Amino acid sequence: MTPALVLAAGLATRLRPLSRLRAKTALPVAGQTLLERILRWLVAANVRDAVLNLHHLPDTITAVAGDGSHLGLRLRYSWETRVLGSAGGPRRALPLLGDSPFVLVNGDTLTTVDLAGLREAHVRSGAWVTMALTPNTMPDRYGGALMRDDGTITGFVRRGDGTPSFHVVGVQMANAEAFARLEDDRPAESVTGLYPELIREHPGRVRGWVTDTEFFDIGTPGDYLDTCLTLAARDDASPIDPEAHIDPDAIVRESVVWNDAIVEAGARVERSIVTDGVRVPAGTWRDVVIRRATPDLDPNEQRMQGLAVSPLGNSRA
Repeated sequence: MTPALVLAAGLATRLRPLSRLRAKTALPVAGQTLLERILRWLVAANVRDAVLNLHHLPDTITAVAGDGSHLGLRLRYSWETRVLGSAGGPRRALPLLGDSPFVLVNGDTLTTVDLAGLREAHVRSGAWVTMALTPNTMPDRYGGALMRDDGTITGFVRRGDGTPSFHVVGVQMANAEAFARLEDDRPAESVTGLYPELIREHPGRVRGWVTDTEFFDIGTPGDYLDTCLTLAARDDASPIDPEAHIDPDAIVRESVVWNDAIVEAGARVERSIVTDGVRVPAGTWRDVVIRRATPDLDPNEQRMQGLAVSPLGNSRA
């Protein structure tokens, strides 16, 4: 049975200030955390053994995932005393993953990749790494993979390059030997480091598999809000946590409200994110992230009525 590694150790700096409060995979997304959505997708694809790598705010992840039994799988953890990166993280986790091919999943995206089809293509080709790809329709936003007609990946381009490429959607099938050359407990990246080395030294071992898949990015607060609203509408769920309190005389539109938050009478909240334990007073709050004020303000945050408020920032819209 194919195991999975979910990359969840990163600092998620582009997602600040949300990632100061919870690890990215622990963010609520229309009634479930991002991690629960990823793990349930893996279970639906018959994955019963998964590993999470941990570093940043690990307690916010373990409190949600536990041992995985309530989600229908065995879940173990690969601990990192420093962030080891997209290649160093898998290298660190190899003892938990065994010798068979494993699914490698980014912890900041949601997709519907057909894992059975990806694994079949991976095994048939003899690749060490097979990356799920879609045509890159937004090259100014995403870098991409360069691929021959036979599926061989020949390199990667940065966003804005303009060269036609394929979007890497954050799901791969990999063999242990792809990462075994790396030194354990040492930071290393895949697309910008290890994979180009493999492409040069072992042509054909890094391959792509083009698929028609749904893809949601949670890279920035704006992306996060858009994803929550889209999935809430699709799943007939709410982006407002049931433990939040919205006064009958408050207005909340196209917004995400985390648990234990209070929106008081006279408050009008539009296209905003209200985080844990916040009390939103009367007034208009639009296109902002609101959290409780602490000494560690981000440069773009302001103190307003005892709260830390920052602009929502860019999104897919």
